[in-house]
Amino acid sequence: MKLLIHNVSKFSSQWSTSNFKLMRIKTLILWIAFFGVLGTQAQEKKWTLRECVEYALENNISIKQSALDIEATEIDRLDAIGNFLPSLNASASNFWNSGLVTDPITNTNSTKTFRSSNYGVTVGVTLFSGLRNVKTFQKARLTRLLSQYNLGKSKDDIALFVSNSYLQVLLNKESLKVIEKQHEITLEQYQRTKDLVDAGVLPQGDLLEIEATSADELTRIVQAENAVQIALIGLAQTLLIKNYEEFDIAEQEYLVPGSDMLNKPIDQVIAKAREARYEVQIAEQNMLIAEKDLEIARGAYYPTLNGSFSYSTRESGAKPFAQVLDQNNPVLTQTIGTVEGTGQNVINQSPNFLLIEQNPDSFFNQLSTNDGISYGVQLNVPIFNGFSSRNNVKRNKVNVKRTAFRLEQAQLDLDSNVYQAYLDAKGAAEAYEAAQVSVKAQERAYEYAKDRYDVGLTNAFDFSQSKFRLENAQSQEVQNKFDYIFKLKVLELYFGVKIADIKL
Repeated sequence: MKLLIHNVSKFSSQWSTSNFKLMRIKTLILWIAFFGVLGTQAQEKKWTLRECVEYALENNISIKQSALDIEATEIDRLDAIGNFLPSLNASASNFWNSGLVTDPITNTNSTKTFRSSNYGVTVGVTLFSGLRNVKTFQKARLTRLLSQYNLGKSKDDIALFVSNSYLQVLLNKESLKVIEKQHEITLEQYQRTKDLVDAGVLPQGDLLEIEATSADELTRIVQAENAVQIALIGLAQTLLIKNYEEFDIAEQEYLVPGSDMLNKPIDQVIAKAREARYEVQIAEQNMLIAEKDLEIARGAYYPTLNGSFSYSTRESGAKPFAQVLDQNNPVLTQTIGTVEGTGQNVINQSPNFLLIEQNPDSFFNQLSTNDGISYGVQLNVPIFNGFSSRNNVKRNKVNVKRTAFRLEQAQLDLDSNVYQAYLDAKGAAEAYEAAQVSVKAQERAYEYAKDRYDVGLTNAFDFSQSKFRLENAQSQEVQNKFDYIFKLKVLELYFGVKIADIKL
């Protein structure tokens, strides 16, 4: 950036005769510097634990899928509500008929080609179905609540996993700092030893021992740096962040929280976990849903009663035939027999009608003339259906027992997990306290060894061993610290503390 500004300034001095161009160059410099600052700030983004958890809760695919399950249960609930509502269906048809056909209006047969159409509206309603609609609606509400519990459990699991990954990064960084700090001490001791060797006070072997110690520390520094990068990449992958190179977390001092949770009786922690944890609630909801399925299956034993109402009409494009009196020959005279004995003919006279093809009535007049309605109820009584209803009931009874066992197992597993988490947290607390005592003891031993080494009362090997033991104690303290923090947070989750309310 400095080189760029210098070159631009040099260029502007050569063209000092043009103030306008100089102003444009200065503006360009300001914009370059501005965007450079923005880019630096973007690269220096440090993620806090809360930001990581919130980002994971917003972008994790499993959580998104659990949210979709809630939307699906809402659709099921609307389906259950729809079962209470009447059905309304409309129909319309249009046909062309050719050959010997029956006119749907006149109900007469003739050989011709014509068009006809039918229209209708039907309303149906279920009056009684063994209360299956009611039970289905109740099941939909239980299923929605189950999906909400599953979403909550997914969020807690992801938040806990992200927290563990975050603490692992912190642990690796703290371990790296311990090694780097010890290496700085080694370099200082190396220079002091070199001066004493040059003065003939210490043998050359002491300097070689410290050089070997320094080389070993450099190797472990590289390994620790790789461990930090691997942990950062793992956390970034958990958050679905692809920019691994610039991803980093905020470095801050994480104090060991108080152990008030460990002072609570274990029975109180277990009872609270049974009320708050989603594992037991999910198992309870599954059992309630299984019981509701059993009630729905039993509804098949009862008769069903349905009501219906329909309105229909039709029209035809066929030309009807009408009987019209023949004006030229209005009376038709026919001989139908003779009188016995006289031989006189018996004459019958009747009106002489002619069949005349007429144009069909208008479309709307036909619809008005040919409409009709029908309504009624239908009762269906189940008598025998190949044992399907009975077997379905038995199958759901087995499922109810299975979910009851799962609920009992979930409660036992929760009690065991809470008790184990309680013991793990107490053990981690004791291990951290012991590590602190060990660090203090190793610090005193190191200072004593350092003083003896400075006056030539001990060799470089013994001094390096003392320093190595101090480094191990400090690394163990860091590891025990974050292990205790994580296990205490797990115990708080079991106690019902939400992940958003957990403080580090």
